[in-house]
Amino acid sequence: MTREQTVTVWQDKVRMRVLSEGAGPALVFFHGPWGLTWDPFLTELAQAFTVHAPEHPGTTPGAPDDIYHLDGLWDLVLCYDELLTALKIDAAVLVGHSFGGMVACEMAAAYPRRTRKLVLLDPIGFWRDSERVVNWMTVNPAELPAWVFRDPSSEAAKRMLGILDAASPPEAAAAARVRLMWAMGATGKFTWPIPDKGLKKRIHRVSAPTLLVWGKEDRLVPPVYADEFARRIPGARVQTVEGAGHAPHVEQPERVARMVREFLA
Repeated sequence: MTREQTVTVWQDKVRMRVLSEGAGPALVFFHGPWGLTWDPFLTELAQAFTVHAPEHPGTTPGAPDDIYHLDGLWDLVLCYDELLTALKIDAAVLVGHSFGGMVACEMAAAYPRRTRKLVLLDPIGFWRDSERVVNWMTVNPAELPAWVFRDPSSEAAKRMLGILDAASPPEAAAAARVRLMWAMGATGKFTWPIPDKGLKKRIHRVSAPTLLVWGKEDRLVPPVYADEFARRIPGARVQTVEGAGHAPHVEQPERVARMVREFLA
């Protein structure tokens, strides 16, 4: 059963809802820029770990304005340090997707002793002029699923992006669109206009064993960036997921969860 709690950090100015499930060693999951969805991938990991999935500041329902108390990426990293302290987590496996992958990597660089192992799913954080990362905030909303997913019509894509079917009440569809846009705006505060915020200067501090998982058909963040991360993190392992785009753990949850569990074992 998934448990829910709201933790307040940053001098009681930032509220973050945390979903947790499972028993075993602590695993913290940092979601991507489209909001937190508890999906089958997390359920799979909860078979062996206590999975904690916090919502990024500003994306927690009822607390959108909390994002205004954070001025930059370092504020966000410090918020997560406070969150782990509040959750009584001294060290954990850190797993992050996309924007959340960048956050997980920054946490591993800032607090090496907090990080047992690190799993990055199509993370952002670097920039090459020859292989540009697509800014999803400038993509036509109707085209966003095709940029993120190999199969944009899949139920997994609709679930993560909050796309409701035509029979849904108009007000529910409008609320889902607002939630999605606000989540992108709240996380975009830390990546606009490009995701290179200096990670390359800090990533040498990552000492945890690291696994990089990349969707082979990622249109947003080209797979060439897997090599960039692997080159900068000693001993990092890279695994590519065939038939998946920018969210391989959502498109192929069982397969990616198996990769992660085998690595963590």
